[in-house]
Parts: sequence; structure tokens; C-alpha cells
Amino acid sequence: MEFIWHEEAKKQWDERAAFWQQNSEEMWERGSRKTILPFFTSYVPKGSTVVDLGCGDGYGAWKLSQLGYRVVGIDLSQEMVEKAKERGEGEPLQFLQGDLTNLPFAGETFSGAIAINSLEWTEEPLKALDEIRRVLKKGHYLCVGLLGPTAAPRVNSYERLYGKPVICNTMMPWEFERLAQENGWELVDGQGVYKKEVNDCLLIHLPRELKQALTFMWLFLLRKK
Repeated sequence: MEFIWHEEAKKQWDERAAFWQQNSEEMWERGSRKTILPFFTSYVPKGSTVVDLGCGDGYGAWKLSQLGYRVVGIDLSQEMVEKAKERGEGEPLQFLQGDLTNLPFAGETFSGAIAINSLEWTEEPLKALDEIRRVLKKGHYLCVGLLGPTAAPRVNSYERLYGKPVICNTMMPWEFERLAQENGWELVDGQGVYKKEVNDCLLIHLPRELKQALTFMWLFLLRKK
């Protein structure tokens, strides 16, 4: 059977939706995603209209809404979108099913955007990045969380070594950083998310690329030129 990335990715994320929902609160409140919103809100004013690109079950979008943002979430998985709609019921939230490489929005719609652990699951990361740039207003901010080399979900790309197609691309934080800077984005800030075994005393002496090499996830704050 022919491998069609879009269809296979949608199928796999539909299958993971229930498991994801069971763990999303822990990730955002106490786990790997707990530093994302403080990082984002330090740059993007509350009250802004923002888009959550790869919103999953909508927990992050819901938290942004609670902080006073107007939020639209989009995800490839229809199962994820249905769970997001359930979570956001009664809230000023909108959730849509769609592809990051073909966003269903007019140009310069949003005053802010987040893409957390979603660009590494796209078949064409540059195409997705260009689409995000299209729908974001000039001079406004995008927060990207990209899985680092130590992140367990990267095992999903292992089968490529057997010549099998996979839905997780192998883009590393330093590669994404260069890609963004070469394609209309200014790097404003960045910080790492690490496993508990990584000692802060060690990190302080390391150059940026080695800090990124130890990450579970690297957070980027980019501004559209």
C-alpha cells in the first residue's frame, strides 16, 4: 500500500488521542510543557488572538484562553479536535481539523502563535513554517517547542533506518533554528527543557548547541520580519 504521509499521520494521531488526553494535564501543569506559557506570555500581550498549531486535545489552548487570549486551535487529527471541543465547551475557543502545511486562515490573521511538538511531525517543515508566517501579522511572535535529541517520542523515526516511511521527521533544534532564520524569522529568545538528570550547574558552562543537544525540548521565540 502506498504511504501517504498526511493520511498515515492523521491515522496514527487519531489512535493516540485517548492516551494523549490522559497525559496532557500532567504535561502542561507539572511536566515538560509547564514553562511554555510563562515563556510565551512574557512576549505576547494578553487579549491577543493566537493560534495553537497542532493543538492536540486542546489543553494548552484552554490554558491560554483562561489567561485572557482569544484562541483558535488546529490539529490534523479529528479525534484530537473532538476532544479539544469537549474541553473547550462553554469557553471562547474554536477548534478546527486541518494541516499545518495548508492552513485555513487568511493572511496576517493572528497576533501570536504556538507550535508545540508539531513541526517535527510534518512532512515538509519549511512549507509549514511558511504557512505560519503567512497567517501571522508582521512583527508578531511564534513560540515553537521542538523535541530535542533525548525526547522519547523520537523513537517514532527509528524505522527509517530499515527504509520504512515514518511520520516523525528527524529535524533537530539547531537545524530548525537555521531554517527559521533563513526564511523570514528573527530569533528572539530560546530556552531548554531537560530531563531531571541534567544538572543546571553543568548547563551554565555549555555553549548553546550543546545545551540544545541535551534537551528533551527546546523552546524558540521567533518574530516574523
